[in-house]
Amino acid sequence: MIRIIKFVPLAIFLSGSVVAATENPWYFGARVGGTHFNNFDGAIDGQKSDYGQDDWGGGVFLGYQFSPLVGLEGGYTYLGEADYDLGSGGFEAYGLDLVAKLTWPVTDVVDLYAKAGGFFFNVDNTVNGADDSGTSGTAGVGAEFYMNPNVSTRLEYQYYNQVGRSEPGKTDIHFYGLSLVYHWGAPAAAAVVEEAAPLPEPAPLPASTIQPIRVALPFNFDSSQLTQEDITRLQPIADRLVNYPESKLQVIGHTDASGTPAYNQKLSEERAAAVAGYLAGYFSIGMDRIEIKGFGERDPIATNNTEEGRAQNRRVEAYMPGMTVDNSQ
Repeated sequence: MIRIIKFVPLAIFLSGSVVAATENPWYFGARVGGTHFNNFDGAIDGQKSDYGQDDWGGGVFLGYQFSPLVGLEGGYTYLGEADYDLGSGGFEAYGLDLVAKLTWPVTDVVDLYAKAGGFFFNVDNTVNGADDSGTSGTAGVGAEFYMNPNVSTRLEYQYYNQVGRSEPGKTDIHFYGLSLVYHWGAPAAAAVVEEAAPLPEPAPLPASTIQPIRVALPFNFDSSQLTQEDITRLQPIADRLVNYPESKLQVIGHTDASGTPAYNQKLSEERAAAVAGYLAGYFSIGMDRIEIKGFGERDPIATNNTEEGRAQNRRVEAYMPGMTVDNSQ
């Protein structure tokens, strides 16, 4: 079979990568590296000394992050060819991966991960003219390094168990290489939030000055749900919004560094929206009076290397600037 045909799936995946929806947990990547064949069995067992064991491989993949720790990946992988040393041809393998991926954050920009699942293979033995398809197991480990919220690179190893059948033969295959990954949905760096303007000079009576209100609400891991304690802390803000229709509110959501930057950006916005939605729904406050922002993991107030620090970073900040009220009205 002409080798160019094996790369048709690459073109299909690449053509789809230009459709990038914002603020979602999808990601797309490509990888390249070396492959090693061993444990020959079936039709090629008796000739294993006549086959080369090393080649190159690569592929593309599409992934979805269900939470900061759990994801699913599917893609196309070309595993190379064990060349036949005594003539032309060899044993060639390629197919589709579908694996679950578990992630362990190490620092703000480094993750370790493991993945396991199935490989839907095609094999061609151009020495004996046999080919076949089927499924086998696959598992791998790696490290992922984030260069910015949208782009990361991986160093990884993946094992494919007994790819092939008795005819045309089967073998274990090992892939080791580098990946480049694009994460959809992570926005450009947010503009710096300017400090609140200084309070105006106190006006002569009968005007009075009302002080600013700032409330910080902690959130549980991977959650955007308000607790009863959060609702109690929001009561002064609700009173201000109800009693002073001209007052405004700014709500900013934050996360720790667990998970991908794109997922954390989405979660921070969901947390801010939960606070705004509660105030608007229970106290009939117009959403035009509430400004909602999400900063993801980009504005920590503590280290993300400890559980205590990550707990402090999982928060929503609600701020109402001070205002002057004319009591003569």
